[in-house]
Amino acid sequence: MASIRFAVIGINHDHIFGQVNVMLQAGAELVGFYAEEDDLAAEFTKRVPQAVRIPEKARILEDRSIDLIVSAAVPDQRAGIAISAMQHGKDVMLDKPGMVSLEQLAEVREVQAQTKRIVSILYSEHFETASTVKAGEIVHSGAIGEVIHITGLGPHRLRKPSRPDWFFQRERYGGIITDIASHQCEQFLFFTKALDAEILSATVSNRANPDQPGLQDYGDIHLRTPKATGYIRVDWFTPEGLSTWGDGRLFIVGTEGTIELRKYLDVEGRPGKDHLFLVDRKGMQHIDCTAVELPYGRQLVADIRDRTETAMSQEHCFKAMELALNAQKFAEAHAMKDGQR
Repeated sequence: MASIRFAVIGINHDHIFGQVNVMLQAGAELVGFYAEEDDLAAEFTKRVPQAVRIPEKARILEDRSIDLIVSAAVPDQRAGIAISAMQHGKDVMLDKPGMVSLEQLAEVREVQAQTKRIVSILYSEHFETASTVKAGEIVHSGAIGEVIHITGLGPHRLRKPSRPDWFFQRERYGGIITDIASHQCEQFLFFTKALDAEILSATVSNRANPDQPGLQDYGDIHLRTPKATGYIRVDWFTPEGLSTWGDGRLFIVGTEGTIELRKYLDVEGRPGKDHLFLVDRKGMQHIDCTAVELPYGRQLVADIRDRTETAMSQEHCFKAMELALNAQKFAEAHAMKDGQR
């Protein structure tokens, strides 16, 4: 069969390089990219030298040979790009967050239902992280019994001087829970095999950046399903002394065992990333996940060809964003009630 052909619209977040690499490694062909910003375009062509800059977005959308549109545009633009792509008969892969409001989510859902195109959100802390993929294999094999609790931690380094203006504008990035915690919301649903969850509490705040009142630098969520509970914490407080951008961790409690993931480093422990610690009835073990295959790209290529849902179901993709958006709304409503900014 002919190779899947894809093009890029919007390169405002560095996650675009991971998205493009996922597709290239799966054997897809990059046709070209559209970007308004000359500086971002120059960096993109430097890092992806085979990429051809296309001067008009319409040329990409109207090219019937292109199967997939990939986007890491400014977050508030992603839903509109997805809608235009679907209306032109193309599937879509978005960076997270795919949408910054429940209204955008409803619009994307409506067009997806009408067009039957694929909308996939590359939740990189799952689909580009080998330890998370391996944990999924272990959990869904039944090795730790039934999952009853998940804690997901997503600290990030702020790097304030290097951030663009939109990064500090609440309506553009969607709030810290929408922006970052959509990762952990997706993983909560994935590991519990839940179709939805109830938000018990959620908070957002600006604790240490009064010069940027639109920034939320801390957020958390407490949630549950009929069989499991979860806690999520995200923030912009990774210390400068850490060797990477954030010490992302995931803790999974099952009825017969536990798993801890140290995704990006093991602080003052083993070198490298993708560390998985499994404790079950047989004992304790460390699993190095660096050689684990990441199947998302090849699965998405197969889904585009076969009109299947193997990379992730369409409803799961949307539900993760719905959960994050509802938690964001909950947190901001309570912040207003309490008189917080």
